Amino acid sequence: MRAPLPVWRSILYVPVNVDRFVEKAHLRGADALLLDLEDSIAVTDKESARQLLPRAIEKVTRGRADIGVRINRPLDLAVRDIEAAVRPGVSFLSLPKVEGAGHVRLLSELVADLEHKRGLREGAIRFIVLVETAASFSKLGEIAGADPRVVGLALGSEDFALSCGMQPSGEALTLPKQMAVIAARAAGILPLGIIGSIADFADMDSFRAVVRRSSAFGLTGSFAIHPDQVPVLNEEFAPSPEAIVEAKALLAAAKLAMGDGLGAFAFKGRMIDKPIVQRAATLLVRAAAVAARTE
Repeated sequence: MRAPLPVWRSILYVPVNVDRFVEKAHLRGADALLLDLEDSIAVTDKESARQLLPRAIEKVTRGRADIGVRINRPLDLAVRDIEAAVRPGVSFLSLPKVEGAGHVRLLSELVADLEHKRGLREGAIRFIVLVETAASFSKLGEIAGADPRVVGLALGSEDFALSCGMQPSGEALTLPKQMAVIAARAAGILPLGIIGSIADFADMDSFRAVVRRSSAFGLTGSFAIHPDQVPVLNEEFAPSPEAIVEAKALLAAAKLAMGDGLGAFAFKGRMIDKPIVQRAATLLVRAAAVAARTE
């Protein structure tokens, strides 16, 4: 039986080799911190970054965030990263540029062997899988359901757009992001990301609008490259107080309607039936999970 999915509204990238970022990461309020061995580390510094990982893990685990490590491609780098990352304090790995289900299962087998050797609980390390190329896009469904370790799927905006020869705009990414949401939901995992790029952190109002739209499309959380993005993600990927009040009122009305034998009923000028009631119930479950995460 698969463990409950985590609440990861915000996943903040932390370059493992920049001590001032590592030192303050646990104070940023992110649901998860992702120690980065990939894009923020120069090719010549990969090995030294791995050596910094144990100390970085020790520092970032001072807060309440879940801790992950973003590993590299190609496979020879990934293997060395996994050997460095599978240790107490780490709960997930972010797998970039996943090619297919076999790729995920291969890395899962390696992680399982290390869990056994190092006395960790079997399945302790979970995966976020990233689809970032046009070639792997057609395999969204099989990647999402490839392995029980997979708890999140993201379509990497910048790399995917580059692979497709398009701009990482909301307009260009809407359809592929929708398909990623559907693939993740079908597999019972988290659809992560935003319908746009996280690279621009200068205009928080615009960023908030993108995140709000992404939430409406079914995405549940996203990566952040700057601490200022974290509170926006936390707010917009959680039900608002107004939505919670509305959902409670709707469910109360639904209970009365069912007592009267009604399958559908009027509520504040709308006709309400089973899917709308279920949506309200799901919103309250999400609100309770977020509240538990932040306590």
